[in-house]
Amino acid sequence: MTRSVPAEWEAHKALWLGFPSHENLWQEDLIPAQAEVAALARTLCELGDENVKLMVMGEAARAAAEELLGDIKRLEIIDGRFGDIWFRDTGPIYVSDDADDDDIHQALPISFLNNGWGGKYHLKHDDEVALQISQADGYPQTLQDFILEGGALDHDGHGTAITTRQCLLNPNRNPGWTQSLAEEALFQSLGIRKVIWLDDGLLNDHTDGHVDNLARFVAPGVVACPVSFGREDPNAEVYDATARLLSTQHDARGQALQVVRIPSPGEILDEDGEIVPASHMNFLIANDCVVVPIYEDRPGELAVEALQSLFPERQVLGLSSRAILTGGGSFHCISQQVPLIKA
Repeated sequence: MTRSVPAEWEAHKALWLGFPSHENLWQEDLIPAQAEVAALARTLCELGDENVKLMVMGEAARAAAEELLGDIKRLEIIDGRFGDIWFRDTGPIYVSDDADDDDIHQALPISFLNNGWGGKYHLKHDDEVALQISQADGYPQTLQDFILEGGALDHDGHGTAITTRQCLLNPNRNPGWTQSLAEEALFQSLGIRKVIWLDDGLLNDHTDGHVDNLARFVAPGVVACPVSFGREDPNAEVYDATARLLSTQHDARGQALQVVRIPSPGEILDEDGEIVPASHMNFLIANDCVVVPIYEDRPGELAVEALQSLFPERQVLGLSSRAILTGGGSFHCISQQVPLIKA
């Protein structure tokens, strides 16, 4: 049996999104966050050539989604149960699996244990999301016996993954894990043959440094990571250390990595004046477009321009994600793609 995680830029059969549904969690940001997710869903259907599966929870959330998106083709609104919308972390990771026959490949959702991001956010039903998505897609659940969130990894489609030690080796996930134990678990479950280890993620990132806020594959052998914007950028040292380390690395094929720097959002503060982990790296790659989260106009425009040069065959555009960010993440965090795997 051979497994591999398809790269995000490979063809999608469908794309799952979580719709903000819990007023007690989102409070005054609920309606703005719903509007931002609706704008994303509309863009993915109309410009991204995606079949979007939007999961909602409760009658009020369904009514809001239907009011915002009821006229959209290729959109399916699905009732479900979830603690919050971070499906990148609570949903399954799809692999291509040859099922012991090199000529027959199939998509297989791999699910993992969930402990609320190291015990910080235990939300009812989050541990049910992966099973619901697998069943809705018509697959049995394949559950691993260790804790992993999808946003902790980024994949190149050739057996290479990037992650951070801050998250993957954090004792609040899998106590006693070493790099070698983690690598063996990722090989057995996802077919990952080479892990590139970064150190820390963004300041105040409650995920303990998910890599999808820091470094992303944009093509085989090519990784994007931020460059600081403005003198007050709180992550400038982390960005530079990440770029230096990546420039010394090779992928699973033995190819040296090319590193491309993308302007960061700079210092972004919440309403209490606290630094929040805003990142343009949390972009979402769709079939025909790339959607970049925008928090402030100027750095957002620069990030879109830089990413457009990396995705010449896709339209790259920016959408507001300021309200979604109040929940702790952005577009990549609320999505999970189902790859189109040809037998």
